[in-house]
Amino acid sequence: MFIAMNRFKVRKGSEEAFERVWMSRDSHLDKMPGFVEFHLLKGPEEADHILYSSHTVWQSKATFEAWTNSEEFRKAHANAGNAQTGSLYLEHPKFEGFEVRQTLTRTKAA
Repeated sequence: MFIAMNRFKVRKGSEEAFERVWMSRDSHLDKMPGFVEFHLLKGPEEADHILYSSHTVWQSKATFEAWTNSEEFRKAHANAGNAQTGSLYLEHPKFEGFEVRQTLTRTKAA
């Protein structure tokens, strides 16, 4: 498995607009082979921003890379800029990719 994350430093006061952009867009992820799940995470509050992360799980790094080169990726990110909302971020999002080495899941209670 492969986990792809983008960290966003969202300007204070822009949280609602940021979440609205993410929750109203068509991500096209469900059309992609190898896609497992997506999470939008809200993290700690700092003096000038709130930390958010988009977190996708893929069957493999190769299926994630196929997503980034797809027409669906281009469609999903076509309006990802700040043209309609103004600047929501303090800086460009930071990408982090991780190959999963261990997974533990909850077992059924006996």
